[in-house]
Amino acid sequence: MDVVSTAEVSAGERFAFWREVYAKLWAPYDLRCDLQTESRFRAQVGISEFGPVQAVLLTTMPHTVDRTPKLIRQSDPEVLKLVCTVRGGAAVTKEGLRVNRGPGELTLHDSSRPYLVELAPDIPVTELLLLTFPRSLLPLPARELRRLSAATIPATHGIGALSSQILLQLARHMPALSPSDTARLSTLTLDVLTTALADALDTPSTVPPHTRQRALKARIHTFVQDNLADPDLTPDTIAAAHHISLRYLHKLFQQEGHTVAGWIRERRLEQCRRDLADTGLAGRPIHVIAARWGFTSPAHFSQAFRGAYGLSPRQFRRQCATVHAD
Repeated sequence: MDVVSTAEVSAGERFAFWREVYAKLWAPYDLRCDLQTESRFRAQVGISEFGPVQAVLLTTMPHTVDRTPKLIRQSDPEVLKLVCTVRGGAAVTKEGLRVNRGPGELTLHDSSRPYLVELAPDIPVTELLLLTFPRSLLPLPARELRRLSAATIPATHGIGALSSQILLQLARHMPALSPSDTARLSTLTLDVLTTALADALDTPSTVPPHTRQRALKARIHTFVQDNLADPDLTPDTIAAAHHISLRYLHKLFQQEGHTVAGWIRERRLEQCRRDLADTGLAGRPIHVIAARWGFTSPAHFSQAFRGAYGLSPRQFRRQCATVHAD
């Protein structure tokens, strides 16, 4: 990840430098902040390329970002920009409508349409994740694309919530991602976003079947991860929660070379292994850790753990304690 920061320039030139960063990364904007903030302004961006998607993690003090009609006529890259608020907040004004956005909430901007973003003046630092990509990457009809900049993407339920979770996790781990990681995430991110946007437009039928299927897999994986502690998590409950048949659920996992039950067991074992390696949890009994991640039988857990890692849970914990002691 490449990092550009106002710390690279003298205090009196930082906000002017920030305007140049915005213009080079995206397009010309009218950036403003009050004189008191401008004199001590600080901001930075971390930039990664996810195939055709540019991901930018932006950390900044309060200021205003205005994409005006005059600037659009001056230069328009014809891209869409999805913004996820990681921390802090902002007020977004488009077509006369002003909406406040907080952590986890999503906003879509079209470089061809005016909008105003006012980063919360009472919050010292706001962090945003911005994904920028050509409109052509979204397999949605042109008439629907024109409506996208006015669409609201709910982040509290359904595919919108999944999009929010993925983007917040991406923001958290972006500095450590390898090129192969970003290549895999590029396709997944676009599939989920396409499905979320089509859902927001109430036009899910416009999404190609393979895109819907990959987004559904991501949604199921997230659901399983969020419910690993539930001993009643079964293929039946997963299928019911996603309104698909049990047969179709098994087919989705078979395409990945897994069984549903086997994938759940692997995720549970991974969580148990992480907890057993955590010296901060050394006083917690092994059977309690197993139960925390959905294993109701200590004997079955011990057998499954040994089969996966070649050691009993007790042996593994003792080995980790010895490594940390050294």
